[in-house]
Amino acid sequence: MLRGFLLIFLLSGIALVAVFGFRGQKSTGSPLEIFPDMVRQQKVRAQAPLNFFADGRGPRVPVAGTMPIGYEMPKPQTIAGSPGPVTVAEVHSRLGFSVGTDYYDTGKMGDRWGTGIPVEVTRELIERGQQRFNITCAMCHGAAAAGNGITKQYGLATVVSLQDERIRKMADGEIFNTITNGKNTMMAYGPNITVTDRWAIIAYLRALQRSQNAAIVDVPPEHQAELEKPAETKPEPKPEAPKK
Repeated sequence: MLRGFLLIFLLSGIALVAVFGFRGQKSTGSPLEIFPDMVRQQKVRAQAPLNFFADGRGPRVPVAGTMPIGYEMPKPQTIAGSPGPVTVAEVHSRLGFSVGTDYYDTGKMGDRWGTGIPVEVTRELIERGQQRFNITCAMCHGAAAAGNGITKQYGLATVVSLQDERIRKMADGEIFNTITNGKNTMMAYGPNITVTDRWAIIAYLRALQRSQNAAIVDVPPEHQAELEKPAETKPEPKPEAPKK
């Protein structure tokens, strides 16, 4: 009984394949898809009408402040004779993404990694670097760059501590290249972070490293004596007498 059922089932399957799989004619229609995997889906085509919106148009006007991918900030009209202090925008006109082959865009001086921030390091630049670091770096490297970000709690155990001596001695240009192109399990952030922001992050990172590895000689002489004073101990409060 079971053998007969299996034989009939097998013959029926062969017949279905013969009829639907080898029809022997061409068709302009779509083939039979059991799992379409969203290959074809409903979407609004360019310049197509759409009744969903009140104006009947499918394409929408971008929201205010929208910037296309790869957009570069406009270059300043002039540098000479600018009133007031020189800004980062005036120090280097390329405030977008990497476009050149110089140290500013690559981190290299010839065939070696260079050291130094190629823009004026100001309080505003470091604060900008802090903001960008907290947005793009802190989730892995931690707020203090010790490699203990939130991702480590979820199994990403290969995050390097930027407070390691190896990183503290690493050339600024090599760190810039790592941010730009990525390294090991770290993705490339060059397409996401502008060139100036990468240098701002490095400037802030150097301040972070200095704060976690500072010595007494790094403190201005007029403040060293204050740090060397023994901490004042406050007398412990006497316990209150039990209430009757």
